[in-house]
Amino acid sequence: MIKTPKHWQQTGISAWLLYPLSIIYRMGSAAVRCTTAPWQADVPVICVGNIVAGGAGKTPMAVHIADQIKQLGKNPHIVTRGYGGKSTWPLRVEHTNADFNETGDEAILLAATATTWVAKDRKAGVKTAIDNGADVIILDDGFQNPSVKKDLSIVVVDGGFGFGNKMILPAGPLRESITSGIKRADAVVIVGEDKFAARADITAASPEIKIMNAVLDPVNASDIKNLDVVAFAGIGRPEKFFETLQNIGCNVKYQYPFPDHHPYSENDILPILQQAKDANCVVVTTEKDAVKIPAYLIEKIIILQIKAKLGNNDEITLKKMLAEVFKDG
Repeated sequence: MIKTPKHWQQTGISAWLLYPLSIIYRMGSAAVRCTTAPWQADVPVICVGNIVAGGAGKTPMAVHIADQIKQLGKNPHIVTRGYGGKSTWPLRVEHTNADFNETGDEAILLAATATTWVAKDRKAGVKTAIDNGADVIILDDGFQNPSVKKDLSIVVVDGGFGFGNKMILPAGPLRESITSGIKRADAVVIVGEDKFAARADITAASPEIKIMNAVLDPVNASDIKNLDVVAFAGIGRPEKFFETLQNIGCNVKYQYPFPDHHPYSENDILPILQQAKDANCVVVTTEKDAVKIPAYLIEKIIILQIKAKLGNNDEITLKKMLAEVFKDG
């Protein structure tokens, strides 16, 4: 579990020193895509992915899409890699008593909305989901994985980060070039304010692609509005969480960023609780972090719940795309 490297945002000496490794990464990824024949599932496969490593709002968008699909009378199953989990073969995730050490943290959040499977082998995961009644698959992440054919690919972009320094791993945050990724996508969702002109980069890569906008809307903001808080988060960009708290009216007196997917221990949490007690604050964290904290500690912490929300026109666009996927079924 690592923090987002600072050089991913700017093209500095660290990025250029790593550039030769980026060339190797790019060639290897391209070779895999070119030499792998995608398997065609018997049901539609909808991929919600990104081309930037780290958090982009992908999980809330996958949840939102699952909800939209259920409104169409379908039974979606979500297949995810289960990043940070130990399970290697398809495993059904139980939302209420899952072990994040086995499934990873994001899978537990997804399981609250739809039947969810973690599988390092995406093809095996999709097959298992179909065998267990799925009539549509939501592939959480896996946009760069060519083993399963996608019927609809939606790329999620964090408006507060954009494409960083626009270099490929490890010199930058890109899993592939902007052009190659956007050209393979059917649509892009920019989450939050587009602070780094991601829309311009997307349009340059594919002028006709559908671009939608979404926000991560706090569900229980009224519970903590105007309160003094101690906040902590182990997500792709913890500062995004801290900004959200400030935007809803919290006074963030202390903030603790942890690496993405951080597995919390008592030694992490107890000092935070003590500081909050000393400063007469409440402690707030994310849903993703909460699933990794023991029940006797999480009882003392407020969990900020969020959902992805699209504008009315973009919601109509999304519904039309989903309906198109199912028109023959």
